[in-house]
Amino acid sequence: MSQNPNLFLSIGKQIKDEYGRAVGKIASFALTPSGKFDAVFIEQADGKFLKNSVEHLKFDGADATFISKIKSQANIFCDQIPLIWRKDQALKELTEKKKISQELYAELHGNFDGALTQLKSEAQALVEEVNKEIVRCTEETRELNYALVHLEIEHEIGKIDDQYYKTAFAVIQENLRRVNMEKSDLELTRNKLSNMLLGEKAKTAEQEKSKAKEEATKEFTRISTGPELPEPPVVVYVKEIGKAGI
Repeated sequence: MSQNPNLFLSIGKQIKDEYGRAVGKIASFALTPSGKFDAVFIEQADGKFLKNSVEHLKFDGADATFISKIKSQANIFCDQIPLIWRKDQALKELTEKKKISQELYAELHGNFDGALTQLKSEAQALVEEVNKEIVRCTEETRELNYALVHLEIEHEIGKIDDQYYKTAFAVIQENLRRVNMEKSDLELTRNKLSNMLLGEKAKTAEQEKSKAKEEATKEFTRISTGPELPEPPVVVYVKEIGKAGI
């Protein structure tokens, strides 16, 4: 996000999420000592205050849109995990080319491997969080459809006139549109994370397979080029000659 002092013009303005839902009003910003915008304070509809990183906001002039934290985190994981894996592979190739020592390789590889393990664990936890949000969207869609059916019934029997029916129908349809958009985004995010994690598992399995093959080749070479075995001893059979044969 570009650091623009005009962001102060957003104070008091309504902020919405990516699907058009009202999140609240921007009350203030938190800045670092150097003047960089760090966080935003949002007054929610219930009067409570919400603090979020400015990185989760997208600004268009004075208008702000709240970006999903799940999508932001997923993008970070999908960028960082493959990048660290590639760096670790490059480190291995440098070692094989004798450009760095085994000691230095072991240290740096341990750092990369630890970072990958941590990121993969966090990415898997995010997948589980996404699954919960998808279930929530599914349940919300179900409840909205029930609301629509009951609206149709009450309108059909004359309990609700056309004007109120049209207003309520538009509200329900708009919420259905929003929740379906959110669910589709969540499913895309889950697939993106899952494919990335499966790809990393496949790479790890291929590495293990390659390593096992390499070790087997070395062992075969060692055996086939080992020291020559001594010639087998020559056994001479001597027939005992008895007295009668003299």
